[in-house]
Amino acid sequence: MNDMHLLERYRIVRDRSMAICNPLKIEDFVVQPIVDVSPPKWHLGHTTWFFETFVLKPHVEGYKEFDPDYNFVFNSYYESVGARVIRTDRGNLSRPTVEDIFRYRIHVDQAMGEFLRDEDMSTALRELIVLGFNHEEQHQELLYTDIKYILGHNPLFPAYGESIYGAAAPAPSHTAWLSRPEGIAEIGFAGSGFCFDNELRRHKVYLHAYDIAREPVTNREYLEFMEAGGYHDFRYWHAEGWDWVRQHKVEAPLYWYHIDDRWLHYSWQGLELLPAGAPVCHVSYYEAAAYAAWRDARLPTEAEWETAAQELDWGRRWEWTESAYLPYPGFQKAPGAIGEYNGKFMISQMVLRGASEVTPPGHSRSTYRNFFHPSARWQFTGIRLAR
Repeated sequence: MNDMHLLERYRIVRDRSMAICNPLKIEDFVVQPIVDVSPPKWHLGHTTWFFETFVLKPHVEGYKEFDPDYNFVFNSYYESVGARVIRTDRGNLSRPTVEDIFRYRIHVDQAMGEFLRDEDMSTALRELIVLGFNHEEQHQELLYTDIKYILGHNPLFPAYGESIYGAAAPAPSHTAWLSRPEGIAEIGFAGSGFCFDNELRRHKVYLHAYDIAREPVTNREYLEFMEAGGYHDFRYWHAEGWDWVRQHKVEAPLYWYHIDDRWLHYSWQGLELLPAGAPVCHVSYYEAAAYAAWRDARLPTEAEWETAAQELDWGRRWEWTESAYLPYPGFQKAPGAIGEYNGKFMISQMVLRGASEVTPPGHSRSTYRNFFHPSARWQFTGIRLAR
């Protein structure tokens, strides 16, 4: 995809966002059940605002802004761009309507189409546009994640549509381990092509010898933890995690339901029998760490994960690591609003590695650093063990 003309890449990315929303009913576009979930119409508006704000307005002479109020509505967290609707209130916005946002996308797409016909632009501007593509791909993953939460918390458990991913591969009956020797390794992005700023500053790390599981933990294996009383034994939990379990009365991963002595889960097709061999999904860091402790194991560090990545089966779940989300040595934030993209979130979050079934094709790589708070589990998060 990197060799495509920018205009072709733009159209592919933009069309995919709309395709994700095609199965939705108009009422689905405006729901915000929790703070982590944004209404689908907001995602469509925000990704459009990104191109209008950072590309069209500063670089196209005479560009006519679609609606000056949209900067307040669709700015996510860019303090340097101005005031914004707070995240918790996105679901209160009955206006602009879904139809308005569709017209907004058309307006910006037409202007971007004209602008991208001429690729005679600076390297910095080209990199900004490519960042916009990757930004929208991140929101495509969030669209899937948020749509699942919206539909999965409807008491009717409505189906989204046909499966968006293939059948789960048969899981091994026992954990197979990959052994890695001690020594100095290098992690971080290197070479050409796009990466996010938090992947930069490739550097050396010292690793002790370790084993890492070749496959992620399955539903069957996680059920064993549950049936052994894992959610009721404080010994396996961080103190903060144990408080979280008791406060929220957590008994199972998100979307799991025990009905008529069977475990079911909400999937893209609605409520279905839990597939025992599929990788466990929608677990928090707290749950991942507790499961690992129960298995007399641990979670891998992000350096261990990245060093072993080429020999692992990954890409079905974002995998929690034991690493706090911190800057690499020598990390520098870009000037202006773009510098707010990742750096300001480097506190109180844990790193996840890999990709998931809803990650856009070609979007992830072995150096990709995803990050969420330890309690988050609405994302497609899973577990890989280390020891």
